[in-house]
Amino acid sequence: MTKKIYIIAEIGNTHDGSLGLAKKFIEVAADCGADAVKFQMHIFDEESLPNAPNPPYFKSESREQYFKRTSFSDIEWKSLKKYAEKYNLDFLNSPFSIVAVDRLKKLGIKAIKVPSGEVTNIPLLERISKLFNKVYLSTGMSSWIEINNAIKVIKKNKKINLTLMQCTSMYPCDLKYSGINVITEFKEKYKNLNIGFSDHTNGISAPIAAVMEGAVVIEKHITLSKDMYGSDAKNSMEPHEFKNLVNQIRNIEIIKNSHIDKNKLSKKLVKMKKTFEKSIVAAGNLDKGKIITFEDLAFKKPGNGISAANYKSVIGKKLKKAIKYNDQIKFDNLL
Repeated sequence: MTKKIYIIAEIGNTHDGSLGLAKKFIEVAADCGADAVKFQMHIFDEESLPNAPNPPYFKSESREQYFKRTSFSDIEWKSLKKYAEKYNLDFLNSPFSIVAVDRLKKLGIKAIKVPSGEVTNIPLLERISKLFNKVYLSTGMSSWIEINNAIKVIKKNKKINLTLMQCTSMYPCDLKYSGINVITEFKEKYKNLNIGFSDHTNGISAPIAAVMEGAVVIEKHITLSKDMYGSDAKNSMEPHEFKNLVNQIRNIEIIKNSHIDKNKLSKKLVKMKKTFEKSIVAAGNLDKGKIITFEDLAFKKPGNGISAANYKSVIGKKLKKAIKYNDQIKFDNLL
């Protein structure tokens, strides 16, 4: 039985610091059928130097200005967590500093998503391992050695439920770099871990492929509009796209969990078999006493007579009476 795929709507900072907009994102994620929403806790002075460069895909303002302007207070975070729970959504968050980890713990956040850029931040991972029992580890820019090291640190807490997420930190990510093959490698190498896929490609092809490959968690960026301000909006899914992704994943769950027995199903399709399969009929007018040869036979719909599969049982038999062209040949007319 395939697990229910856990779908995370990544909101990140696309709310642009607006509490009302963030709540609207939560409403939309719930309407789309997501299982969880995920935000990011950026505390600029704890995670970056003032001269830290912007990513190449966002140059509209400095990182310092952007993160300080869009950060929420603890009261606002509590409000968002409560609002998500009102819509039966799990509330996840990504910390980018040890201070953020501590704040999220005090806020009662139950699950942490380790961003790809923090995989080598061992002090942060050690703190997460001590404070949280549910962790998602993104691997968007990591080597195998770095992934192994991160897992060892996190799994020092034996109680941790760890999900390892295949990811490629390109925005947007070309399909050829989505790395679906890594999901299989993760499953083989880390048999005791849940395996997921954090997607940065455009469209639904990669996450659908990830589900078929065995990913049990899918994370995808969501936005109200690709025209919204910020670093992520243009590479995110609008609500109608996200809802379609969720619907397609739920359909795949049905497909993967619905096993059929070909023999039993064949018995349920008797009407279809009679409609589409072939019966043995006379290829021409055949006289009484005729010894039937293969050349005397034709095979035509409907399949409610002697099946074409049994044509050898008819050859060599003698007709009790004459039959006309296209008449079905019956066993009771044979000697």
